[in-house]
Amino acid sequence: MSEGEKELQNKYGTQRRADAFYNNQMIDYVNPRMIEFINRQEMLFISPADGEGNCDSSFRAGAPGFVRVLDASTLMYPEYRGNGVMASLGNITENPHIGLMFIDFTEQRIGLHVNGTAGIIENDALETLGLGAGEIRALNEQENNRAERWIVIKVHEAYIHCSKHIPVLKKEQSDGARRDTEHPKKKGGDFFGVKGK
Repeated sequence: MSEGEKELQNKYGTQRRADAFYNNQMIDYVNPRMIEFINRQEMLFISPADGEGNCDSSFRAGAPGFVRVLDASTLMYPEYRGNGVMASLGNITENPHIGLMFIDFTEQRIGLHVNGTAGIIENDALETLGLGAGEIRALNEQENNRAERWIVIKVHEAYIHCSKHIPVLKKEQSDGARRDTEHPKKKGGDFFGVKGK
């Protein structure tokens, strides 16, 4: 708990509710139900910050289970080819603290916060995580060799994000080829008309 949290809990009279939350909803690892939840997720919101605390939230997605649970204290997700800016990874090199937010919008309408510290692991160093050659080969096959590197998170906190304000979304099967040709601005990367200002 941060000093800011304590101060505001005292100011707004929420300390009793907060204590109940800390005691009943927050743990420092991912339990079996959290692991099962993570294994089904296809998207993830991340929030790393640089050395001065400037935050840069971002989105990650993949096939269900693209975020792997190595053990109750360690998660790992792949970094695919992006725009080359390396904003999130740059932040991680300056400041390892990271927040992860998993949200199920379509079935259970529930979220899971995971806070911890992150590090970058190159593909040729996966064995340092205790993975055997066969496990690494299977990992690369599951990712169709698209993972350029991996982000490994040591879990410090894991807790629920309740469903109260999570909207219900309908999941549709999409045809990737159709999606790219239907939206040329999205494909071209200047959907918001920034190029040439």
